[in-house]
Amino acid sequence: MLKIFKYLRKIDYLFILFIITFVVIQVWLELTMPDYTQKLTTLVSEVIQNNKLKEMGLTDELKEISMNDVWFNGGMMILCAFGAMISAFVCGFFSSRVASSLSKNLRDNLFLKVNGFSQKEINQFSTPSLITRTTNDVVQIQNFFAMGLQLMLRAPIMAIWAVFKITFTNVKWTLAAIIAVSVIIIFATLIMAFGISKFRNIQKLTDDLNDKTRENISGVRVIRAFNATDYQTKKFEDVNNKTYKNNMQVSILTSFMNPVMMLVMNGLTLSIYWIGAFLIKESPENASVLLGEMTAFASYSMQIVMSFMMLVFLFIILPRTVVSAKRINEVLDKNTSITDGNYIDDTNLNDGVSIEFKNVSFSYGDEEKYSLIDLNFEIEKGKTTAIIGPTGSGKTTIVNLISRLYDATKGEILVNGINVKDYKINDLESKIAVASQKAMMLKGTIKDNICYGDDSNKTEEEKEESLNKAIRVSQSNFIFDDSLGTAKEVSQGGTNFSGGQKQRLSIARTLYKDSSVMIFDDTFSALDFKTDMLVRKGINDEYKNKTVIIIAQRIGTVKNADKIIVLNDGRIDSIGTHDELIKNSELYKDIALSQLEKEEL
Repeated sequence: MLKIFKYLRKIDYLFILFIITFVVIQVWLELTMPDYTQKLTTLVSEVIQNNKLKEMGLTDELKEISMNDVWFNGGMMILCAFGAMISAFVCGFFSSRVASSLSKNLRDNLFLKVNGFSQKEINQFSTPSLITRTTNDVVQIQNFFAMGLQLMLRAPIMAIWAVFKITFTNVKWTLAAIIAVSVIIIFATLIMAFGISKFRNIQKLTDDLNDKTRENISGVRVIRAFNATDYQTKKFEDVNNKTYKNNMQVSILTSFMNPVMMLVMNGLTLSIYWIGAFLIKESPENASVLLGEMTAFASYSMQIVMSFMMLVFLFIILPRTVVSAKRINEVLDKNTSITDGNYIDDTNLNDGVSIEFKNVSFSYGDEEKYSLIDLNFEIEKGKTTAIIGPTGSGKTTIVNLISRLYDATKGEILVNGINVKDYKINDLESKIAVASQKAMMLKGTIKDNICYGDDSNKTEEEKEESLNKAIRVSQSNFIFDDSLGTAKEVSQGGTNFSGGQKQRLSIARTLYKDSSVMIFDDTFSALDFKTDMLVRKGINDEYKNKTVIIIAQRIGTVKNADKIIVLNDGRIDSIGTHDELIKNSELYKDIALSQLEKEEL
């Protein structure tokens, strides 16, 4: 929990100092009010007592209440109340500033940290959990600081100061206050003992709830296609019921707090007046003084009880906040396996690059099973290299290693003769553009999606020319069927476009980046054969100096590549041109014959 404080700004510590100052002022003013109440009560009771003695003939003096004293004491009480109110407003304002600032910094740091994660770290946490940590957990921290920052300071100061005030009064009243506070502490301890595990479970259950919700929403087409709505509903209801039961148990436990606190407060008030009645009966000559002290003691006692109530409330919300802080720190303290190297790259981004795999093996986990085993091959600069193989043979894994979504478990990958681990991540990413298997579209316009992340120094005319070129080569002319053209909005996930259209937009985005290496990871699968051929022809004609890597399942997509790498079960089966592989590779020939007639080959 204390680690969270390092994400406060320097000015936030100044705000906390302001909060401490005004909390002390507020407590002082609130504890000063009973002093004036005591004086006023004593004054009134003395006058009443003296006039009763006059009626009984025991004294000749008739006292009257001085309105100056009433106005003075009453005015001071009003000033104290007004000053305490202003102090409370100031504390609330600065507490909100500190809490909002902290939550903003935490979200910024979490977002930047997650963006720097490799796929390995993201898989360790899971996407729903990372979303929950960035939203719900941060909100828990913000709420705690907004309310708890004042309570943490005010409650102990108020309790200690008020206890000091009542220490020198009657021991019987003091004992009644001690018993009341003891009851509160015992009850709060019991609640904490029974409920702390429930408080800790809330955030984990929120993760599970988000996971199932996200699964249902993103997979709604599959769910409906297989008529599995009831099945998915049951899965969601199982998690939802667990969350409901856990929250109900927490609510039931905490619901006992308010009636018990009211019972203690009212019981303490009754005890104070009951004890006071006996004291006045035993010493009627001191009735006015005792009445004033009783009134003041009742006020002080309520302040003490309220202080402990605030502390109890703080300790009730603290376990959930501590869990949230721990979950946030787990992300922020996680060291990413993908780090910057020291190599300063000054090569021209317009030129292609060479890529070489040397004895590369890769495993997604710590298990013995390797997804790639002892790969050795070279992708030549400015050439088109295709990679083909059965499903699960490791084609996409090669793409992930080149772009450093993962690092090789064994061996090394060289780009222009330099190990990818030695590059700065930004330099390596600027050299590589990937059109992934799943065409990911982002909310915004078509132009926003194709020109995504463009921070180049090109003029607007050059950017427009590059955009039109990418659209033309990717065969995305369907864009202009709509009057809005590239200004047309893309819905979340690109649901207002077909699979083939999204594939072509994804290809256009890769072409627009105009990087040294262009990787197309099975992005031609949703295209018809004619469009597939036209796109590949356009890339060969318009981007001749680029290093192009094509991952595909179709022989027609790869057969014109300068080099074809055939993978089988994580190993290289064979390497060559289409004609060479037809003669020398049984696996490639089998794949080819499964798609084309022998005469066509």
